Amino acid sequence: MRRRKPTSIKDKNKTSLKSSFNALVYLPRFFKEIWKVNKGLFLLAAFCRGIGALLPVVILWLGKLIIDEIILQISLELPDYTVLWTYVGVEFALIIVSDLMSRAISLTDGLLGDEYNIATSITIIKKTNQINISLLEDSEFYDKLERARTQTTSRVGLMSNVLGQAQSAISIATLVAGLIYFEPYLIILLVLSIIPSFINEVRFSQQQYSLARSWTSERRELDYLRFIGANDKTAKEIKLFGLTDFVVDRFKNLSEEYYQLNKTLAIKRSALGFLFNVLGTLSYYGAYVFIIYRVLSGVITLGELTFLSASFNRLTRNLQDFFSKFTRISESALYLKDYFDFIDISISSKVKEDCPLPKHIKTGFEFKDVHFAYPNSEQDILKGVSFTLKAGEKLAFVGQNGAGKTTLIKLLLRFYEPTSGEILLDGVNINRYAIAEYQEFFGVIFQDFFRYEFTVRENIAIGDIDELENQDKIEEAAALSLAKEVVDDLKYGYNQQLGKRFTNGQELSGGQWQKVALARAYMKDAEVMILDEPTSALDARAESEVFDRFIGLTEGKTSIIISHRFSTVRQADRILVLEHGRVVEIGTHEELMLNKALYSELFTLQAEGYQ
Repeated sequence: MRRRKPTSIKDKNKTSLKSSFNALVYLPRFFKEIWKVNKGLFLLAAFCRGIGALLPVVILWLGKLIIDEIILQISLELPDYTVLWTYVGVEFALIIVSDLMSRAISLTDGLLGDEYNIATSITIIKKTNQINISLLEDSEFYDKLERARTQTTSRVGLMSNVLGQAQSAISIATLVAGLIYFEPYLIILLVLSIIPSFINEVRFSQQQYSLARSWTSERRELDYLRFIGANDKTAKEIKLFGLTDFVVDRFKNLSEEYYQLNKTLAIKRSALGFLFNVLGTLSYYGAYVFIIYRVLSGVITLGELTFLSASFNRLTRNLQDFFSKFTRISESALYLKDYFDFIDISISSKVKEDCPLPKHIKTGFEFKDVHFAYPNSEQDILKGVSFTLKAGEKLAFVGQNGAGKTTLIKLLLRFYEPTSGEILLDGVNINRYAIAEYQEFFGVIFQDFFRYEFTVRENIAIGDIDELENQDKIEEAAALSLAKEVVDDLKYGYNQQLGKRFTNGQELSGGQWQKVALARAYMKDAEVMILDEPTSALDARAESEVFDRFIGLTEGKTSIIISHRFSTVRQADRILVLEHGRVVEIGTHEELMLNKALYSELFTLQAEGYQ
């Protein structure tokens, strides 16, 4: 995990005021996405906000009319209250409508936000699936993914804020029109009360974003420390090795560092916000005194006093809210930029995918002088690897840890592209095949397979998810992988929830998980089968049975086996021996034993261990 000790947010990740405003260009695209999610709900939300925006000034105007009417009727010898009660009734009805509009706005915003949340989450998942593994394993790129993935709530809030801004703008326009009609000088006081506070909010919002952005990786580290410090999967080692204080200290130091930076920013923001709010309050009471003076001078009526004071007060609050929301919108738009930057990532291949994939392998695969180094690394993992994997052949990869066995598999599956050299399938560079179709050619079980906390049925069907409802095929795969023995001991059989994350979940042992994972390989009638240390958690008898079945069932199929157990490896047609990223031997078990080289040495050492 990376460590850093930033002393301020004024670093290379800091965003400028200009960039905050520039990010607003993403809003039209943002609302185009929302429009696609649910047009009817969006129009309903806009209609409710339009009505809600006009009601405040209408209600204030009715209040003025009511007060003026009361004073008029008091001055008459024979008062007639018909008009007065009509005004009161209309005002009552409009207040009911106003409340209805407010609730309708909250409802439509919530529903629309939920639907948009679902849509963007699906978009991010699909986009992640399109991205090359090499990018996903890059820490800087993963920061981009993390920002796109975790800022969904911010984007939903942005939608409500922007729609609210449109509503506020209409209300402000009507209230300003009322002030200009009666006392245009009040607008000057209004500007003096709002602008300084607005500038202050914009300044600090972009600094807040800068801090959050520059600490993306550190916040991921904090989440990781929370996970390992309070999790059933890590609890045993945390207790056994006495790691609690180590994890707590690491978490405390990093979180305290972030807290201090955030605290400094928050204190400055609050202090200046208070000063500007005092200025706004002084401006309001200045306006209030001015209005009272005009009433006492007989220039305006008591009803107009009520209307102007209420309008100025409401307008001040509306403008403060408007500018406050504007700063939040500009800040959220920066997060929106992160989202669109992620989904706009270009997925391109160095070679044009213009060759149809063969229905069946004819000649096989060929690695030609393949070199490979992981991104941002100067050290080659593979150094001039050349070999062939013939159609229908079972080839085993052997070598010590770090020799490059799994890296070969990743290149073959097109998770990465060779630094130099090429890989051919039936004489054609594999990059010329459509990647999705090409990868469908393979049935693979990795040593670090993922333990999906789904039901047993779903875990097995992952090998061919289109066959999820094919119970016969699932049971057949379970029998072939020995997972049936596991299922028979489970309370709910194939419907048993695995893992402890959800209700009625049951955890499996490492060996049991491997049997379930192996069943995935049998679900898929793939052209090429690859087993990368798939039985490391099985006992010797179970492993022998699994591989005996695998060898029999893949007769005539192209397959690759990676295993440290030579009793398994010797069943392959040929064995490729890797050392320090180079092919040092290739041949049958018998041929390699006669060579008296690395394979013979490793086989003999392991055999002696069993004597």
